[in-house]
Amino acid sequence: MAKPQEDVEIVNPPNLLQVKIGGPISAGDLHLIEKAEDAIKDLRSDFGTWLEEEVQKLEEAAAEVKAQGLKGKAGETLFIRAHDLRGVGSTYEFPIITRLAKSLTKLIDMEEKREQAPRALALAHVNAIRAALSQNIRDTNDAVAAALAEELETQSAAFAEPWKDD
Repeated sequence: MAKPQEDVEIVNPPNLLQVKIGGPISAGDLHLIEKAEDAIKDLRSDFGTWLEEEVQKLEEAAAEVKAQGLKGKAGETLFIRAHDLRGVGSTYEFPIITRLAKSLTKLIDMEEKREQAPRALALAHVNAIRAALSQNIRDTNDAVAAALAEELETQSAAFAEPWKDD
């Protein structure tokens, strides 16, 4: 039996970016992209400070996890801080921090996982992130950083396997 036809309306939301820049971007407007890139270059000098602040927040959350464990608010806060770093590490020119934070979030992304996750493994991620920033190790060109990231990812993935969606 065929389903009855329903009226469908397609709504195209306005492109507010175009409104803000005065219309659609054309080949002649590439200077706008260059202007935006220049603005980001000007902010680069602040990246280190901002990243340091984010890592300090992660370490504060880790201190709570040391005292209280991964269950409850302490584990949730650690996840939120790791998730934030996952998002900004590469932007702030530290892709290794994004990689390590991604591994940590995979380990503790659900309450059920945090209840069983090895606290030492979560804290090892935090220590690796701090070491990368302190030693100015930005990516996996450093052999020790690459090996450490791979090992942490392997252990996190092994722990998270039972929760993997098929």
